[in-house]
Amino acid sequence: MAETEMKQKVAKGLFWKLLENGGAQGVQFVITILLARLLTPSEYGVVGIIMIFIVIANVFVQSGFSTALVQKRQADAVDFSSVCYFELAAAGVMYVVLYAAAPAIASFYRLPVLNPIVRVLGTVLFPGAVISVQTAYVSRKMEFKGLFISTLAASVFSGAVSIAMAYGGLGVWAMAGQQICYYVSLMTVLFFAVSWRPAACFSLSRVREMFAFGWKLLCASLLDTVFNNLYGLLIGKIYNEELLGSYTRGEQFPKLIATNLGAAIQAVLLPAFAANQENRDLVRDMVRRAIRLSSFVVLPMLMGLFAVADTLVLALLGEQWMVCVPFLRIMCVSYCFWPIHITNLQAINAVGRSDIFLKLEMIKKALSLLALVIGMQFNVFVMVCIKAFQDFLCTFVNAAPNRRLLGYRILHQWMDVMPPAFLSAVMCGVVMAFGAWLPSMSVWLKLALQILCGAAVYVGLAWACRLESFCYLKNLAAERAGRKTEGQKGR
Repeated sequence: MAETEMKQKVAKGLFWKLLENGGAQGVQFVITILLARLLTPSEYGVVGIIMIFIVIANVFVQSGFSTALVQKRQADAVDFSSVCYFELAAAGVMYVVLYAAAPAIASFYRLPVLNPIVRVLGTVLFPGAVISVQTAYVSRKMEFKGLFISTLAASVFSGAVSIAMAYGGLGVWAMAGQQICYYVSLMTVLFFAVSWRPAACFSLSRVREMFAFGWKLLCASLLDTVFNNLYGLLIGKIYNEELLGSYTRGEQFPKLIATNLGAAIQAVLLPAFAANQENRDLVRDMVRRAIRLSSFVVLPMLMGLFAVADTLVLALLGEQWMVCVPFLRIMCVSYCFWPIHITNLQAINAVGRSDIFLKLEMIKKALSLLALVIGMQFNVFVMVCIKAFQDFLCTFVNAAPNRRLLGYRILHQWMDVMPPAFLSAVMCGVVMAFGAWLPSMSVWLKLALQILCGAAVYVGLAWACRLESFCYLKNLAAERAGRKTEGQKGR
């Protein structure tokens, strides 16, 4: 009974988390499309450089403690408030560092506009510190409905502000305004939507206790963030901000799909795994289900995006952005491995092995550095291709510990992933051939026909092959529809 209740709670939480990510990302996607038509790739590249430094600074402020709050078996108001105040203090320290480093950053990239923008955008560290604690509370209590409402409202408000600023001719400041408005409005709305409030208490001993678990995650996250953004830093320096803008835009589409699901898996499954960490068989079954379902959903979306990349960019962004198509397709392949990455790492966190997490990150970053050194010998497109291959190798690294921890071998994981991967590859080939066969027509009509073709092919193949995840989702939908009908009759 307890396992059934947990599965239902996880399913409900995953539903709201996917809505939250999907709704917010959908709104932000529309906003970025509108901004892309108002701004140039060069202006996008400028803001892309700045956000790399902001993201890295955010790691010092947020990473480790929020996961420790979720993983801790008994976390009370003192824990949450202590972490909140500590992270605000860390935000102050990091802001001073960013403020002082702004002239050097501007000089390094030979872009004077970076100096004031870095100093202004750095203020998002403060609301970001509070939001990390708020979302940790949401994850622990699974109050994802409130997070969905808050994120959607913040996305709409910040998007409206940025578009108004772009129309006013403010250029890169429009994107800076979007980030600031998003963080501040999200923090504000969460105070009304979520039941947690910081209390007038602080315990240094509680912070030290969670730091013993969280510092390894902080180091791992820092390594991961620095190396993930290293390509952007180097492209912006070695080449130019316009090419960086194209790389950033090309990565955004597949990243939108992969991280949307990845964030949902992380937010919902981590507390579920942690709550059952003593029952390793149950955790293994949940990990396996998560990998199967996420692969069934993510892989066809990414392979479909690979197939329609040129049509999509031309329709949404225009001719000036066609240079980002190769980047988009390469990153689609790279992000295909995201479900295995995220699910394995959350299982390791849930059983309290942050030491293993850190070791894995060190191994992966050594591989990343090797890939980067090799890639720099070639042009930027080859460099990004080598990065995608390195991401594939890292799936074996992330999966290795769960052979011993959960009895879930990498071979079994790939066996679970291969059916949707094969069907997705077939669908991708069909859609590309169909697009080449279509006569000259409106780019929007061509895009719609390709999407319909891809959806029909994938669903048809999944039904014909009786794919396990397809049958599971179909039965789950039928059960929910049946319960809804019975509820209406009961009235």
